[in-house]
Amino acid sequence: MQALIVIDAQNEFSQNGKRPVPNHAEAITAISKRVEEARKENRPIAWVRHFNKPTESLAFTPGTWGAEFVSGFGPINGHGIEKEFQKNVYGAFTGTDIGKWLKIVDAEKVLIVGFYTHGCVSTTAREAIMEGLDVSLDPEATGACEITNELLGKISADEVRRSALLQLSSMGASITSL
Repeated sequence: MQALIVIDAQNEFSQNGKRPVPNHAEAITAISKRVEEARKENRPIAWVRHFNKPTESLAFTPGTWGAEFVSGFGPINGHGIEKEFQKNVYGAFTGTDIGKWLKIVDAEKVLIVGFYTHGCVSTTAREAIMEGLDVSLDPEATGACEITNELLGKISADEVRRSALLQLSSMGASITSL
């Protein structure tokens, strides 16, 4: 069975958040379609939410608008197996029981969507690969930000997303779209 893992579909990545992603609205639309599909097929959905540690930036602070799921997102009772997992690191498998939960729900495959493609999505996908899971990613249902480094230069958000997905593809993850 394939489970859907929704990574950090939180307000902080919207245009009004502290970590805006240029394609946020489009990615949210694609994520919504993936959630609808999983619910229709009665597949498990893991909702992963990021909270920053108290010593980190004010983004993703528990109890704030930015840390909340995008409106309409999050586990819904009565729609099959859905569970929220909270993390304070990049990977959803580190410090949570998501790996154990995926075994309980008999998920051998995962479709991973969410934000940042190059951070939490990528780390979670790598962790899932190391757990022996069959990993798929939907490029339209992920988003990244522009990255700049004094020595290395700058790459656009689209190139950051594409690069992360290419790297994961080379590690065995499948790239799929609706």
